[in-house]
Amino acid sequence: MLRQRHWLIWLFFLTFCARAEVTSLSATVDKNPVMLDEAITLTVTAEGDANRDAFDSSVLLGDFVVGRTSVGSQTSVINFTTRRTTTWTTTLFPRKVGTFTIPAFSIEGKNSAPIDVKIIPVQQGSDAPARDYYVTTEVNNDSVYLQQQLRYTVKLYLSSQIERGSLQSPELANAQIQQLGDDKQYTELVNGRRYQVVERNFAVLPQQSGSFTIRGPVFSGEVIAPNTNQRFGFFNRTQTINRVGPDVDIEVKPIPASIDYHWLPSDFVQLDEEWQSDTFTVGEPVTRTLTLTAVGVVEEQLPEIEQIYPPDFKLYPDQANSASAERDNRLIVQRTESVAMIPTKPGSYIIPEVRVPWFNVATGKTEFATLPSRTVEVIPAAGQSVPAQPAISNTVNQPPQAAPVGPDTAVAESTVQAAKETSGFDIWHLILLMLWLISLLGWALTLRKAKYQTARPVTAPAASLTAPVTNDKQLQQVVKQGNISHIQAALNQWLAQFTAARRWQIEQTIKPEVDAMMASAYASQQGNWEPGALLAKLKSVHQQAKRSDGSLSPLYPNT
Repeated sequence: MLRQRHWLIWLFFLTFCARAEVTSLSATVDKNPVMLDEAITLTVTAEGDANRDAFDSSVLLGDFVVGRTSVGSQTSVINFTTRRTTTWTTTLFPRKVGTFTIPAFSIEGKNSAPIDVKIIPVQQGSDAPARDYYVTTEVNNDSVYLQQQLRYTVKLYLSSQIERGSLQSPELANAQIQQLGDDKQYTELVNGRRYQVVERNFAVLPQQSGSFTIRGPVFSGEVIAPNTNQRFGFFNRTQTINRVGPDVDIEVKPIPASIDYHWLPSDFVQLDEEWQSDTFTVGEPVTRTLTLTAVGVVEEQLPEIEQIYPPDFKLYPDQANSASAERDNRLIVQRTESVAMIPTKPGSYIIPEVRVPWFNVATGKTEFATLPSRTVEVIPAAGQSVPAQPAISNTVNQPPQAAPVGPDTAVAESTVQAAKETSGFDIWHLILLMLWLISLLGWALTLRKAKYQTARPVTAPAASLTAPVTNDKQLQQVVKQGNISHIQAALNQWLAQFTAARRWQIEQTIKPEVDAMMASAYASQQGNWEPGALLAKLKSVHQQAKRSDGSLSPLYPNT
């Protein structure tokens, strides 16, 4: 008996784990026809053990906005017969009015039947049937300039209490979208029916010009099921609803061609200033704070405030700050710039006006937010005297008047005299320094020459040249002897008979051999120099002169 029970348990387990192929596939929708702002719930059911990832909803994207897909599986065993089903549930939002086909789906060789769905316009007006839930959308302006803010308002109408829900933001490509303030909740009568209304506002700033469509937001939530007293424990029965707001078409105008400044579209721009002190003293900082305020833009759109100050003011600007706020469903942004000014001279100065151009979207014209110029008086610091200012005279070519002599003048003259003396003192020191450097350089050269002579003394000639060297044969005889000092003197005598041009040519020809000879003579270590290379070069020059009838080719040939 125990063995039979074990056999039954194993049979039940194997039956439960056995994989059943898909035997059928079906698709259904929860409503048909459906209004444009309502959602369709598509349910696809596979009989058998189907792969949970086998359903593909991408084929629906052409005609619908496809929401999230949920997957569920169910298994039951009745009289040792296992039944399994896999269900996919997808929410579809229509894009436009018309009749559309949900195509057939294929899973593991089984196909579902296609479904034709009719999308009808949203019924409005007093004669329209009452609706339990719906969403409305509107904009305050359907024609705006590039980067101009438009207010987008969404209203959710609920006929019963909502348990939970979420409302997405509208969608517009190439635009900045952000919510304005908190949601508003109130009640409203529509065609004699009371609704609970949830209102939400958005700021939409298009970033590209052209014609566009703002896609309506999607609401998904759960509400108390109407006309029911059934209770499940402590919870009421709820039902899921999905609604989508209608699309809105807008026109975005480009920046006018005449605009040559930083683009700032708004209907209100203001420039304010604040001074830390109205008293200006030489060497003491005064902080000036400028605030630029604009409505209907974001912080990134505010330009830098261009400021000009007198040249006798040292400026230390702080890092600019920006902030944003919301008021009456409109964006308000501010840019604050502060600069510390330190005057360096007393006197009267004019601080020029500040102008910020902006485009008035209400009038379509350029306007300026300005701060007027102002004159400030800078007084001397404590203990500092005021320098005499030359009087402005209307007389032309009037000779200048001598300045009065006083304590300040005497101090100035003594300062100038001291400067002159100091300047002369520096010049003499410079001359002495140059002479000392020249002497130091001559001493260094003398020391180096003595070092070379000590390291390798040049052998003194046994006898001086008996006769001046005037021809090639005499020069060759001297070179063969190998006495470097005699060769150097003989070369100079021989080259002296030629013109400058010919001498330059010969020197360039024998220069490598002469450099090698001189390097050997003055090297720190004695080397073996052989005169053969120089002698061969001189013979080559001699042969060349014979071929040219005893004359060398000109340095610069005639052209």
